[in-house]
Amino acid sequence: MRCVIVDCAIYRDGRRTEGPEDFSGALEKARSEGDAFLWIGLHEPSEEEFSRVTSEFGLHPLAVEDALTAHQRPKLELYDDSLFMVLKPATYEPHSDTVTTGELMVFVGDSFVVTVRHGVGAPLSAVRDRLEHQPDVMRHGPTAVLYAVCDAVVDHYIDVADELQTDLEEVEAAVFAPTSSSRAAERSAAAQTTAERIYNFKRQVQEFRRATGPLAGPMQKLTGAGLPFVNARSQPFFRDVNDHLTHANEMVEGLDRLLSDILSAHLAQMGVRQNDDMRKISAWAAMAAVPTMVAGVYGMNFEHMPELHWIWSYPAVIALMLAIVLVLHRQFKRRGWL
Repeated sequence: MRCVIVDCAIYRDGRRTEGPEDFSGALEKARSEGDAFLWIGLHEPSEEEFSRVTSEFGLHPLAVEDALTAHQRPKLELYDDSLFMVLKPATYEPHSDTVTTGELMVFVGDSFVVTVRHGVGAPLSAVRDRLEHQPDVMRHGPTAVLYAVCDAVVDHYIDVADELQTDLEEVEAAVFAPTSSSRAAERSAAAQTTAERIYNFKRQVQEFRRATGPLAGPMQKLTGAGLPFVNARSQPFFRDVNDHLTHANEMVEGLDRLLSDILSAHLAQMGVRQNDDMRKISAWAAMAAVPTMVAGVYGMNFEHMPELHWIWSYPAVIALMLAIVLVLHRQFKRRGWL
């Protein structure tokens, strides 16, 4: 158990106190004091390691199964002896344009809080440190821990959305930047790279949405009255978190719309560039067709062709072909085809 227990402490009157090393004894002590509670933090426990916590705290088997299996959607469930909440903390790696989500389960019951973390991105150590320096908040008991965890996760959503917004603005600038290269192969490679990056951002935004979107329902429940194991005076705090979550979801929706607009603009630009290339190819083909046609006429080897016996026939035909090609080149250049 030592390897999975990140921290275990009793909090009385909003301050951390010394308690028994064994968490079962700590829970009994917290309940006996009345105004104290136990907060135990676990990191990716196995079924065997979590079984003792289950028996000591009386956690519901279905909630325990969710906490061990992970891969859950954000949700809030009420059982006889505890309140169970699932959150998905998110982090963003700008070097790889990747959004990574972990999982954070919170059990809130009579005089105890159990947090179970899976993956990365759960800011529990910072939350605990901040709460220990805010005894006025910590006096609200286990509800204070639930509020602080939700607040930290949702605030980090906004940070991730801001970072995504910054990188998307770079992609948008690259899409609308003038093309400096005149080589079609280089333009095609650059367009393919931009398209791949846009689609990658689409996948990351969808991953981010799976963390933020489903959390709206649980937060709405926490803002209501009469929820067991939740301090009635905590509603204004959860309303504040819910406002931040609404803002985060609006930012995610805005990112998704921006990506769709960038992709549409990118595809439109690719179509325009292809049309430009086709116009250039058509112009050069037209200029090549004129000499080909004239040469074909004089290559038919008819017996009665008066021009063949004229001494200036060859230079006259060459001059005619050059003149027509120059006229076509000038017309195409004037119309922007070349």
